[in-house]
Amino acid sequence: MLDRVRNIGIMAHVDAGKTTTTERILYYSGTKHKVGDVDDGDTTTDFDPLERQKGITINSAAVSIDWADRAGAPISINIIDTPGHVDFTAEVERSLRVLDGAVGVFCAKGGVEVQSETVWRQATKYKVPRVAYVNKLDRMGADFWGCVAQMRTKLGANPVAVTIPAGQDNALEGIIDLIGMKLITRDLSDKTFRKFFVTDIPDQYLAEAKARREQMLDGISAASDEITELVLEGKDVPEDLIRKALRKGTLDNTFTPVHCGSSKMYHGVQHLLDLVVDCLPSPLDRPPVDGVHPKTKEVVTRKPDAAEPMSALAFKTVAEANGDLVYIRVYSGELKPGESYTNVITGKRERIARFYRMMGDKRINLEKAGPGDIVAAMGLADTFTGNTLCDPDRPIALEAIQFPKPVIAQALTFSKQLDAGKVGEALNRLVRDDPTLKTHTDEETKDVIISGMGELHLEISIEKLKRAIGVAQENTELIRLGKPRVAYRQSLARSVDLEYRFVKQTGGRGKFAVINVKYSPLTPEQIEDKVREIEELGDPKVKPDPNNVYFVNSITQGAIPKEYIPSVEEGLREGAKKGYKYPFPFVDLEFDLHFGKYHDVDSSQDAFYLCALEAFRDAQERAGIQLLEPVMKVVVVSPKDYQGQITGNISGKRGIIEETSEDKGVAQVMAKVPLANLFGYTSDLRSATKGQASFSMEFSHYAPVPVELADIPKPDAKKK
Repeated sequence: MLDRVRNIGIMAHVDAGKTTTTERILYYSGTKHKVGDVDDGDTTTDFDPLERQKGITINSAAVSIDWADRAGAPISINIIDTPGHVDFTAEVERSLRVLDGAVGVFCAKGGVEVQSETVWRQATKYKVPRVAYVNKLDRMGADFWGCVAQMRTKLGANPVAVTIPAGQDNALEGIIDLIGMKLITRDLSDKTFRKFFVTDIPDQYLAEAKARREQMLDGISAASDEITELVLEGKDVPEDLIRKALRKGTLDNTFTPVHCGSSKMYHGVQHLLDLVVDCLPSPLDRPPVDGVHPKTKEVVTRKPDAAEPMSALAFKTVAEANGDLVYIRVYSGELKPGESYTNVITGKRERIARFYRMMGDKRINLEKAGPGDIVAAMGLADTFTGNTLCDPDRPIALEAIQFPKPVIAQALTFSKQLDAGKVGEALNRLVRDDPTLKTHTDEETKDVIISGMGELHLEISIEKLKRAIGVAQENTELIRLGKPRVAYRQSLARSVDLEYRFVKQTGGRGKFAVINVKYSPLTPEQIEDKVREIEELGDPKVKPDPNNVYFVNSITQGAIPKEYIPSVEEGLREGAKKGYKYPFPFVDLEFDLHFGKYHDVDSSQDAFYLCALEAFRDAQERAGIQLLEPVMKVVVVSPKDYQGQITGNISGKRGIIEETSEDKGVAQVMAKVPLANLFGYTSDLRSATKGQASFSMEFSHYAPVPVELADIPKPDAKKK
């Protein structure tokens, strides 16, 4: 039954304890009889050799467990453990696109860190209900309430604590359940870590527990008038009413329940699972999925019902020796092995040979999958990330997944000893499986350029490439990365309004097109207005442009026949893909086509396309170019003694310090720094702080940069 299913993701900043939490969940659910540990490299979800070598999660991994609700009825929970490093944000993006709920894990010491904010925004984008779990209460410097306060200020969340710690760091005894008003402590003599004591709250914690319970009731009363009345009348609020209000408020994203614990020390994991069952949605609690008919473009809706036509979204592809493994979320109908379905993106029929429920790297064969199921399928030759599979007689195209653009590029060199065809094939599969990884061949140098989300991302990608073609990881000479390159963007320096005439006469039928276009760089405020206008249209066929390049048709009285207008837009957009002076895409632009002329005989779609292409080149010359560079949000954490060196170092890298703070001898510096100045920063920071500092970064925005500071080929060199 669908109401007894939960599809959730575990998301957080790197090192907040996601994988350890997942391991404890598997243990307590009975799925594993021996607890894995990240330090020992034997966890279920970090099964890739690269993950065990690096000690971090690189790939999202799926596991399934059985739990029970408070009445003892079975609940099936499908869990995806996602990476915490910003370089692998694509894994989080595609997971949240297909999940119904999420658990945000926070380190009680680190609080809301950079990637915590990123994944929270991703979940907000997809309207995914969440519960928060403040982990690592046993760590020195743990601050549960400080973390809760940061959820409010940094995430814009409305946190409601449902459990609180009984002591913190070395003094951690257990957790206090504010709903049942009980203290829960672990039996320290039990080596299986399964025995707990549930007792009355000791006097030393009772006053705070009562005050925090009042705060909890005040918070959840937003989802229950009945609780509001009971509180005002000074009456007791029943537990079942509290849980009902918690569920309603969570599903509506009115507030976020906050739980606490220490996964490594086995505190709070079972109660986290209870909270998942109590508060996070089943597939039935999520709205029906919308898509469009691939031909008519009319909006089509599918309900989470096995009787509906089958519809599913492929959200991840993994290349394997025996064929691709394609991860699929089923939204409606039933998926069956041996059946054929239509891929609406390619238009081809695809036959699913078999599919599995994944348990890390282990697979459980399934005979069918219904709404809400997340499975991995074999036999799909032409289905990749973002593709929709559906009933051939009832087609629907579900919304694809939008991924961030790469911000860093490096040249990739191969030894002549390697088979070029084999390398190219493996590289193509790598790019296909990772939508944030791009490759192209430089027209001038003929180098293969690989682009990604950061230096670690590219490093891991090359190690995967070596593994795919059978090259030893330590052999650095056969495949090498060159100097990092920044993925610059460009826009026009000012607005220009130009007429361009394209007239070619070759003896026969000529080419004639005249267009008047106003070319305008857009401010962030103007872009926000355009995105808002598109959202207010409510039309799923119209999407905000990922590069914020917009075309406006202001032609009146038939100055240009309407059949030529799309050709003008196509020509302008093609010109915006790569500039005339610099080989970077254009962003933040508006093309306003407001007048033009045509010829009854010599005008054609091709003429207007070529006219637009050359017109934009002319506009670049007249308006001038504003080069843009990626700027990163950087957070550095170190002992306070090194704060001066860190801020000075950042300032020397053209960085702007935005905030500094210090707590219990630990300093935190937040800054915005151009990516071009961050290459090799790990080594710089290590030497400046004797290895005692760490930093994280994520993409913030593009900002203007003087040409003389940009690491790009000079424009004149290209014209020679």
